[in-house]
Amino acid sequence: MINQITLTNFRNHIVSRIKIDGVKNIIITGANGAGKTAILEAVSLLCGERGLRGADIPTMARFDGDGGFSVFANLNDESDISVFLTPGDTNRHAKIDNENAVLSDLSKKLRIVWLTPKEDRIFMESAADRRVFFDRLTASFEPSHMGRIARVNKLMSERAGAIKSGADNNWLDAIDKQIAATSISIAAGRIRYASEINYFFENGAVSVDGNVEKLVLENTATVAENKYFEYLQNNRQLTGDKMVIDGVHKSDFGVFNKKLNLPAQITSTGQQKSILIDLILAHAKLIHIKTGAKPIILLDEAAAHLDINARTKLFKDLNESDAQVWATGLDSVIFKDIPNALFVTCVNGTISNIVIAENKDA
Repeated sequence: MINQITLTNFRNHIVSRIKIDGVKNIIITGANGAGKTAILEAVSLLCGERGLRGADIPTMARFDGDGGFSVFANLNDESDISVFLTPGDTNRHAKIDNENAVLSDLSKKLRIVWLTPKEDRIFMESAADRRVFFDRLTASFEPSHMGRIARVNKLMSERAGAIKSGADNNWLDAIDKQIAATSISIAAGRIRYASEINYFFENGAVSVDGNVEKLVLENTATVAENKYFEYLQNNRQLTGDKMVIDGVHKSDFGVFNKKLNLPAQITSTGQQKSILIDLILAHAKLIHIKTGAKPIILLDEAAAHLDINARTKLFKDLNESDAQVWATGLDSVIFKDIPNALFVTCVNGTISNIVIAENKDA
């Protein structure tokens, strides 16, 4: 977990530093545009991903700065990690204990998961949005997962280009075999994650639906791989920008609310937000038990769409979770009953006040 974080020339922050002092809940409040979400975005970069907004890296640099930024954190194991952009560059870089590191190495130091207002309606959005969300959860449990997805996407593009250019069957067979092997690994990873998370997900159940996942469930890995390879061989006429070929890029995820006995997508906005938070808390428990790591949970506008009873439950559950929680909101009054909390006030990209709340029963 994070002991201290420093943002330099990041978004609207010139220099902002938050010292955690061992507190597990960090609550950041302030007006719209104050820089609250920027702090969460900075934290989200520390796992090596593009951040919770998925923004272009150069746009994260302060508008009237030198074009670069840095996010530096000291962790509870006394190690230091950082993500930075050098002025004039377009790619971010990482360091661990002041030594250059590849971005993927950061995921070994921190497991980070987040919910933003964009995810509040994830069950009403496209299957592509759900895949991104659940694949990110799967990758937190199985770090190689996102690399496999990137590999399949690249291979699919190469396949379409090779078919259009009239490549011979031996070359296409080589590509299709790689696609089949990697796709089966992706589908198996998704199925493993759904099975593992459902053990801890008391109020809901995650499902994954797709033809490749079905192959994995109904066959051994070798048979599933061979069957998907045969499908690819027999459908080489399916090319084009829309990726009409079937595969793991068309699978979908769902969540069933067991308390309401309804699919999440037909429940209210508040009920969807509540089941998502339950899912994230179950995920934190899974990661902690399976890996020993305590993940970081980022909740942007944490209390949005939640009534007073749902907020009370949320704050109790957060305090009992096996995670460090960073949450934002407009007004600190909403969070007044959360125990073990560090309250941070953000004003125009500046940390104006930090208060540690007294410990109280959840």
